[in-house]
Amino acid sequence: MGIKVKYQAAFVTLAATNFEEIVQFYAQLLAIAPNPYRPEVYAEFAAPGLKLGIFKPKPSHESEFLPQGSGSLSLCFEVTNLEEAIAHLGQLGYPPPAAITTASHGREIYAYDPLGNRLIFHQSLEQVPKN
Repeated sequence: MGIKVKYQAAFVTLAATNFEEIVQFYAQLLAIAPNPYRPEVYAEFAAPGLKLGIFKPKPSHESEFLPQGSGSLSLCFEVTNLEEAIAHLGQLGYPPPAAITTASHGREIYAYDPLGNRLIFHQSLEQVPKN
């Protein structure tokens, strides 16, 4: 099988030329301050089940990170109340563009951050109130 790499952690990073806007969006979305935080360089958020880094690419690398649609990667948040998540996104100015869909695993909506990255907010069947 070859060399086995021992990972300490894995996390998601986003490149943002509009660094402060993206940092503020995720600070408000996650309701936490970034730590560590280096203005216009790097911000990191540690939330339950998520470690998210945001960095400002060097000018010589900006073209590598130009938005090209949402791509195939989605940042998925499992929530206990989907309607509250939708209301929160609306307050941030980024309401989901479509209605809630129901899948075999629960209910979900798509939303997008200021960079156009796809965010999925999912409420599992166990969390959906029974009528």
